Amino acid sequence: MKRYISRTLESILKKAVKEFPAVVLTGPRQAGKTTILKHFFSGSHRYISLEPPDVRSSALADPRGFLELYEPPLILDEIQYVPELLFYIKEKIDQNRDRYGQYVLTGSQNLLLLQQVTESLAGRAAMLRLLPLSYPEINGKPEQSFPWEREKRISSTLSIRDFWPLMLRGSYPELHEHPEKDSALWQGSYLQTYLERDIRSLRQIGDLTQFQLFLRSVAIRSGQLFRISEVAKEIGLSVNTIKAWLGVLEASYQVVILRPYFVNRGKRLVKTPKVYFLDVGILCYLLGLQEVESLYRGAMAGPIVETFLFSEIYKRLSSRGGHPELYFWRTSTGQEVDLLIEERGKLIPIEVKASSTPKPQMAKGILTFQKDFPKEVEKGYVIHLGEQVLPLAPNVEALPFAQL
Repeated sequence: MKRYISRTLESILKKAVKEFPAVVLTGPRQAGKTTILKHFFSGSHRYISLEPPDVRSSALADPRGFLELYEPPLILDEIQYVPELLFYIKEKIDQNRDRYGQYVLTGSQNLLLLQQVTESLAGRAAMLRLLPLSYPEINGKPEQSFPWEREKRISSTLSIRDFWPLMLRGSYPELHEHPEKDSALWQGSYLQTYLERDIRSLRQIGDLTQFQLFLRSVAIRSGQLFRISEVAKEIGLSVNTIKAWLGVLEASYQVVILRPYFVNRGKRLVKTPKVYFLDVGILCYLLGLQEVESLYRGAMAGPIVETFLFSEIYKRLSSRGGHPELYFWRTSTGQEVDLLIEERGKLIPIEVKASSTPKPQMAKGILTFQKDFPKEVEKGYVIHLGEQVLPLAPNVEALPFAQL
């Protein structure tokens, strides 16, 4: 029997259904959207998938008749196949605006769906995202808070021997619900399905081979500065094509673009963004890494660990219902902080190290940033793969990843 994995988003989702006429749940394919909705609302909502061609044709041919046939409360899965239905859902909602939880909609394409919902359901729908599993969810502790949000340290540990296999497996629910499955086989099939279905529905891409080359070029740069002109030259495509294809990856929740922190305090800052894959297992597959030894001894070990740490924080903040305010900081002279979390007007600087031995020099970037932004900065953290909690400098602490 399939094991249900509790998700951090559950409390926000249940609250939204009680406070909005409609809830739109977006996220990548296989992140668990249908699973969580059926788990909580199968007793109160009818479920209809818009993916089958006959159901899709029926909804397109007579949208009002379709919605009369399937009265709310209703779950409509994969709404991006029939976005025209949103205007008629608005019509139905407006007949009884104070009735909450009428429609729960899912979609796998972020930017296009967001635009369509804004145009048709503005003020009527809560927008939520369900991303692949975070480590606390995998570990059975979906409500676990961050170290800077709690007074006491937790006892959680993750040995280095267990850490690297976790990178290869990634964080999609099916691979953790079924630990016997071959992760590389699943990831290859996922990417093929993604290329054939989502990519071609978002944008007309004739040569999938070139897009696969593009995917691997992005993977090589995960956790690093992403210079569009450099990638365009490497693959032999125009800058505008690379921009559009990067937008496709972002819209389908494969990558996140991280912008630099721009407040200038007399330093020349790097303005090029960084790119991160949301699932480190897919990243490892694209890089051709399938063995633990080749992973942790390879040149990409550091960027992979940074990608994993970034995706962890991004997923957990997204699960709270808002949009994560995350940045990085880098000067033209090479001083940098891997990640800045902005919360309540304060900044939390974080450095990520693929090492089990924290050292004071690892705090150098954080100390420079604290000096430049003394009023905005909270305590800084160096996240590492060891098991020791150590003070590295005033207001800078080394933390094992598992403490996160």
